[in-house]
Amino acid sequence: MESKHKISCSFPKLAVAVGVPLCLTTAMMFLFGSSHNKYGAMAKPFWFPPMWVMHVGSLACSALMGVSAWSVWSDGGFRAESEALPLYVAHVSLGMAWELLVMVMGAVWMGLGFCVVHFGTLVACYSAFRNVNPAVGELVKPCLAWVALLTFLTFKLIYL
Repeated sequence: MESKHKISCSFPKLAVAVGVPLCLTTAMMFLFGSSHNKYGAMAKPFWFPPMWVMHVGSLACSALMGVSAWSVWSDGGFRAESEALPLYVAHVSLGMAWELLVMVMGAVWMGLGFCVVHFGTLVACYSAFRNVNPAVGELVKPCLAWVALLTFLTFKLIYL
């Protein structure tokens, strides 16, 4: 009976942990979406992903990291791993900053720097989350791959 109560109490917290980053990412898309961005106007090779793929990838990464952060929090990891929460907040912030810099403003060089720092932050986040729960660390790996792809694409945008 106690585990059923624990599960029912954690669902609202899971909704907040996933909903807040998803809402922030979605707000960025709507505020600075396709009509306001430089990415859509740039001449790119055929293998560059379209804007909707970039948005879906960002949403998926936000959802995965939200679930990961919730799981770390529910395991008491934000108390045990004191750097886990600031790293997660830095991940969310850097993702939003990259979108503004590259997609909206066209500041690709600065976006590349933010992307590299974002990747490093995710590596540290992966390590901190894995220390709390190895399965949660595995949820960060697709986000690492996504940010690595964004770093590569941002680098390639410099030379277009």
